[in-house]
Amino acid sequence: MLPYGRQTITEQDIAAVVAALRSDHLTQGPLVAEFERRFAARVGAKHAVAVNNATAALHLALKVAGIGPGDRVVTSPNTFLASANCAAYVGATPDFADIDPVSYTINPHALEKNWLDDTRAVVAVDFAGQTANLPEVSRIARARGAIVIEDACHAVGGSFHAEGRVWNVGGNPWADLAVFSFHPVKTLTTGEGGMLVTDRADWAEQARRLRSHGIERVADNFTEFTTEPGPWLYEMQELGFNYRLTDLQCALGLSQLDRLEAVLTRRREIVAAYNAAFAGTDWLRTPGLRTAADAATTSWHLYTVQIDFAALGRSRSQVMSALREAGVGTQVHYIPVHLQPWYRRTFGYGPGKCPAAEAYYQRALSLPLFPAMTDADVALVIDTVLSLSPIPSR
Repeated sequence: MLPYGRQTITEQDIAAVVAALRSDHLTQGPLVAEFERRFAARVGAKHAVAVNNATAALHLALKVAGIGPGDRVVTSPNTFLASANCAAYVGATPDFADIDPVSYTINPHALEKNWLDDTRAVVAVDFAGQTANLPEVSRIARARGAIVIEDACHAVGGSFHAEGRVWNVGGNPWADLAVFSFHPVKTLTTGEGGMLVTDRADWAEQARRLRSHGIERVADNFTEFTTEPGPWLYEMQELGFNYRLTDLQCALGLSQLDRLEAVLTRRREIVAAYNAAFAGTDWLRTPGLRTAADAATTSWHLYTVQIDFAALGRSRSQVMSALREAGVGTQVHYIPVHLQPWYRRTFGYGPGKCPAAEAYYQRALSLPLFPAMTDADVALVIDTVLSLSPIPSR
């Protein structure tokens, strides 16, 4: 069975983790700082803060930016729950702007049209590896005093074209902070893990403190203790969390970072093969690109197509079952977040709020995409999908 996504672990990765196991540190050792340093350099940000998952990174991004009760945070409905849930974690109101019908990312026109005065942040989700229209999102948000968080969980290692040049995901002038995911199906994995990046030193410093219970260990700068100062002392400066990433995980992340370019290249090769094979299919629509040049720079976490199930005469469940019987696994990304029961009950959201996202969801299906796929695997997916074509009536 070919799943829609899967981690790729090499002997180099295993050796790196074993070396960490044999070291003096299993958690919060030197490999955490090294992973942060190298990741920041790779994306072109000044600071990187490693955490235990991307949900934690989103939570910390809003915390350090001062978002809280009375504030509104707008994101895309076409995303995993965490992109919106992070607003609720800090007491803000999660809200949604509809998606662009080509890139399936947040639509700047919908964002501007439906802007409310209490909006203080926009979480712009890079869907399937393709970036949101960050220049336009930033123009709208910053003119109204709001910050932009780039949810780059799908886009590790990617880049995009804007204003005549190529910009790195997480290292561009339009996002105040960016967050990344290292879940096993992502472009780079640490098992579970996440990263917050920003150019602001104060936000990075606070995020590091918050990820470890709000504790500071500065032996010569204590303000609340009158006993003899020493290296055993610590101060909890604010209410923090246990969001730490381990040295074991960072060892894996550093190893995976070494071959990130090869991983991205293989993902793009598979996407190109799919696009070519499906180009003439009238009941299947391949992923669109906001800018054609981004085909060579998008990291392609997912390959999500739009299928006209009515034209096939089969439901989505029937199509998924047929593909599974042939050894091809699929998944649906995503159920629009505003239609989830908790969001309906809590905020009164419902069908019709984001019609483009709702229409996209009805036809969405993600096909297998991961770098360990062989050419034979890719051919199997293509042949199996094309075999779904309805037989023309005589």
